Amino acid sequence: MSPAVALRKLVTIVCEADMESTLLPELARVGARGYTITEARGQGARGVRDGAWRASSNIRIEVLCDAQVAGDLVDMLQARYYADYGMVVFVVDAAVLRPAKF
Repeated sequence: MSPAVALRKLVTIVCEADMESTLLPELARVGARGYTITEARGQGARGVRDGAWRASSNIRIEVLCDAQVAGDLVDMLQARYYADYGMVVFVVDAAVLRPAKF
């Protein structure tokens, strides 16, 4: 790996679109420096989420961060939201350029 590349964590959150305004301040609170949001459709334990209207829409929030922030983010999501909202969270290693940004 090039010296300009470093390992970070990619935390991906797939959740109900209505959660966006609630989650964004939480990301900053646990130390995330940024995020990317895209629309998401699919089928899972809570049925089909086809995005035909806001109540049936999902979003995918991606956060590149260090391991500590990733752990804090996952812990917070599980403690505050897992029981009451449709949400899937996964974490993978990511090789990033300009690691100081994350």
